[in-house]
Amino acid sequence: MKASDIKQMIEAGLPDAEVQVFGDDGQHFDARVVSPSFAGKTLVQQHKMVKETLGDKFTSGEIHALSLKTSAA
Repeated sequence: MKASDIKQMIEAGLPDAEVQVFGDDGQHFDARVVSPSFAGKTLVQQHKMVKETLGDKFTSGEIHALSLKTSAA
């Protein structure tokens, strides 16, 4: 999996988000996601929203690790 694939999946699931994804080993990634949809949500809820956009990529092993930094603004 490529960082650009993850970026596209997050943007598709959170269309109002500004997304940056880094990582070039195919399994370990860092993502920064800023979305107005996160307003009023806890950090855990924000991370869950992002992970939901990635479907089964964690359970299938396509993504081994994803470090998230999220905010509403």
